[in-house]
Amino acid sequence: MSKTSTGETKAVRGVGRREFVSKLLSRVPEALVVSGLGSPTYDVFAAGDRETNYYLWGAMGGAAPLGLGLALAQPDRSVVVVTGDGEQLMGIGSLGTIAVKQPRNLTIVVLDNGHYGETGMQRSHAGLGSDLVAVARGFGIADAFAVDTLAGHEEVARRIAARDGVAFARILVNADEVPRALPPRDGPFIKNRFRSALGLSPF
Repeated sequence: MSKTSTGETKAVRGVGRREFVSKLLSRVPEALVVSGLGSPTYDVFAAGDRETNYYLWGAMGGAAPLGLGLALAQPDRSVVVVTGDGEQLMGIGSLGTIAVKQPRNLTIVVLDNGHYGETGMQRSHAGLGSDLVAVARGFGIADAFAVDTLAGHEEVARRIAARDGVAFARILVNADEVPRALPPRDGPFIKNRFRSALGLSPF
């Protein structure tokens, strides 16, 4: 957010979220992807359904800790969490645990539009001045950075592929509404398909 000459608050424009996610995931086809509830899940699914996508329909705040567990269990695979600012705020403490564990193969991508998109577009703390990059660094994630251009997806993809340490990327995205692209809502199906893609028993 920024101030006009009259002191009024106005929205700062960012990148198109769906295009950013599509370009990013096209660069890292082998990555294991966990998507947070709501719009990030719609964006990930719209980029192309994969057996190695784990869509979270609910569990607000659960994307980052799920990604942490997955990264620790699959240390030879790149793990990407794609979530929103509101969802990450709900699970903000998980960043502390991630910083302590320091899995080298985990990248957290926060699509920050400054709003709670699933509950009526109320402004989130990120839209009211909280700096998620500073928060992540404060927890101990040194490689935390902001992206505000579409071309920035290339640098995020590089970090994902490198598996050279935990990365936290805050992507400034537009608050525009885009058509919903709904993946399967069957939780056991998503879980079983994901486990099978990893060569594990579904049970």
